[in-house]
This record gives sequence, C-alpha cells and structure tokens, in this order.
Amino acid sequence: MTPLFHLAFPVDDLAAARAFYGGVIGCPEGRSSDEWIDFDFHGHQLVAHLAPRGARSSNPVDGHDVPVPHFGLVLDLPEWEALRDRLQAAGTAFVIEPHIRFPGLPGEQATMFLHDPAGNALEFKAFADIGQLFAK
Repeated sequence: MTPLFHLAFPVDDLAAARAFYGGVIGCPEGRSSDEWIDFDFHGHQLVAHLAPRGARSSNPVDGHDVPVPHFGLVLDLPEWEALRDRLQAAGTAFVIEPHIRFPGLPGEQATMFLHDPAGNALEFKAFADIGQLFAK
C-alpha cells in the first residue's frame, strides 16, 4: 500500500470548512460529527476539528514569507492549473500568489499559498519534472 497521510487541524467554523474543502477545493466528505469533519484530500485523510485559532508565523523562502505551519499537496501541473483557476474564480485571497518558484534551478515548481476559512495555511505545488521534488 502506498503510504497515506492523516492530518488533523483546527477550524473555528465547520460550515465554512465544509464549504471550502468540499465546495471550492472539491474534497469529498467522509464521516463527520458536530465537532469534526473527515475529507478525502486526494486519497489522504484530512480532519477538520472544531477548535479556536492559534498563533501563526512564517519563514523566508525565495523572497516570500511562507506561512508556518502549512500543509498541502504536490499535484501534476494540469491539476495545479485547474485548482488555481477554481480558486481564482472563487475570489480566493492568496497569501502568496500562484507563481513559479526557483525558476531555472533544481526544484523549480509552480506554487501558491492560501488560508482556509479558519486561517490554516495551505500550499499547492507542481513540478514540470516530478523527479525534482527532492532535488538539491
């Protein structure tokens, strides 16, 4: 079996999480309760737990302040472009606008950062050459 990740994270509004992850991002909903919702995040288990917002920070990467903590997916480029277009059509405010990071260098990638409705930072990236995922 290919390893899958399970990520539990805080949200302060389950309805907003459901609308964002289910509606905008397109994740099918799994089990849920009044306190949490499971989402199928491209085959990985993402669990939104009702909880207050916490402190956030950032680290500089390629001239941008990358939010920490964050999580996301590595997609193929056509999927990344389709998601970028859906997010832009939904009026998403990006923390870091969609762009190419490290152009012409090892690890060149398309990337974008945004916050979900509870303030959790998400990154979606794609590589023209997936072999560059861990390139130094």
